[in-house]
Amino acid sequence: MATTIKTGDKLYVVTRRDIPAGYQGVQSQHAAIQFMVDHPDRATEWFKASNFLAWLSVADEVELMRLITLAKDHRVRWSAFREPDVGGQITAIALEPGPATVDMCKGLPLALKGAA
Repeated sequence: MATTIKTGDKLYVVTRRDIPAGYQGVQSQHAAIQFMVDHPDRATEWFKASNFLAWLSVADEVELMRLITLAKDHRVRWSAFREPDVGGQITAIALEPGPATVDMCKGLPLALKGAA
């Protein structure tokens, strides 16, 4: 059962550092929109109560898949965006707000950290 979302709770959007910076931004937006479509009730609750985002990154698609596995294991709602232009690879994911998501994403760097 999902926790109630409060002000400050974040929707976590995670992209890959092995794709160009501009592409990371666009793919992350796709993932956030995909979450809104896949989980409209939860997304609406987040939007009305908080509307805070965390934009993070992982090394590559394998790391995104690892996060998806963790989300499934912890019953965290998630959405992935698969980009048709790169063979359907997962380029970004969105994870619902909550304590399990905070724990899963602890230590991940901000997206574009160190980018020029």
